[in-house]
Amino acid sequence: MTSQIISVSDKFWKAMETADEAGMRAVAAPDCTFVHIGVTCELDKEIEFYTSGLFKPTELVFHSKKARRYGDTAVVITDCDYGLLLDGKPTSHHFAVTEVYNKEDEDWKLVQFSFTALVY
Repeated sequence: MTSQIISVSDKFWKAMETADEAGMRAVAAPDCTFVHIGVTCELDKEIEFYTSGLFKPTELVFHSKKARRYGDTAVVITDCDYGLLLDGKPTSHHFAVTEVYNKEDEDWKLVQFSFTALVY
């Protein structure tokens, strides 16, 4: 079952990387919350960051993804290096990203997506 959750996570990351609004909406709950280094926002704003080009991924390297299921809730910890143009300026961070999914009927929906910069 955790492989299904990892697959849903992969779909969301791919949608972010390609600024695919429909793909992001297909995976995330409408009231999903995103926490970044400098901003907390909901899904519509997160999508706007990518589709407007304010966030433009340049390099994404996944080191690991681990999923755990707790009933109808699943948590994915994604360890990655994430490079992007942020308002046209290059930036890169090593992140642990906490993704929380909730099972709605037969689908897993993203409800929380939080970036934590790692300094090691």
